Amino acid sequence: MSSENWALILGASSGFGAATARTLAKAGFGIFGVHLDRRATLGLVEDLKKEIEASGQEALFFNVNASSDEKRAEVIGAIKEKLGSKSPPIRVLMHSLAFGTLKPFIGGKDEAINKAQMDMTLDVMAHSLVYWTRDLVREDLLGEGTRIIAMTSSGGERVFPYYGAISAAKAALESHIRQLSMELISKGISANSIRAGVTDTPALRKIPGNERMIEEATRRNPGGRLTKPEDVAEAIRALALSGCHWMTGNVIGVDGGENIVE
Repeated sequence: MSSENWALILGASSGFGAATARTLAKAGFGIFGVHLDRRATLGLVEDLKKEIEASGQEALFFNVNASSDEKRAEVIGAIKEKLGSKSPPIRVLMHSLAFGTLKPFIGGKDEAINKAQMDMTLDVMAHSLVYWTRDLVREDLLGEGTRIIAMTSSGGERVFPYYGAISAAKAALESHIRQLSMELISKGISANSIRAGVTDTPALRKIPGNERMIEEATRRNPGGRLTKPEDVAEAIRALALSGCHWMTGNVIGVDGGENIVE
């Protein structure tokens, strides 16, 4: 078993990351997956790895904190050892980290978000993309033909109760993508954000009031249903395999038209 093309997915164990891992594996990609799971959910990761391998591709997963400088260096070192010095660059780098604090900005004394929680949310869900990209480029693991994809949401430009820190992270993530697209186009690397519609994922279920969000999104969506992780995965597959290297710095809606309907 030997994969010619590789994808590195940050946040690979569930939701958009897991769906993209499955879809890209079927399209001939080996998968490097970074995730942070406790014992209770590690079985799902093992099942995902088995699915990837059953499609004839390799799967190398790392259960680490993706925002740790030390762990990032360890993972990149392992990837470089696996690919060797003369391998083509990683074709897809996907940022789908969903770990942040859901608290109001004001609230009561013990309810409002604190500085450590705000900083952690922005670091994991936005700034980590910059650090991973920078280090991968410096190690020649990203290059001509690489597609960088970051998962954003309508929360980057709208407000929801308890979503303030994550909304800020999504807005920052989109800004980081624009900056990376400008700095990397000369290397043949594109960078785009994907704004998915409301999708029933483990991350969504953690947001207070998610039932109302699901109901409203289903009502508004012209397709009459929520976006599925597989919808997003197919869009990423198309971006990875098509000749769209000149399309960079964008926020691409994958939502069935949900965002344009009131």
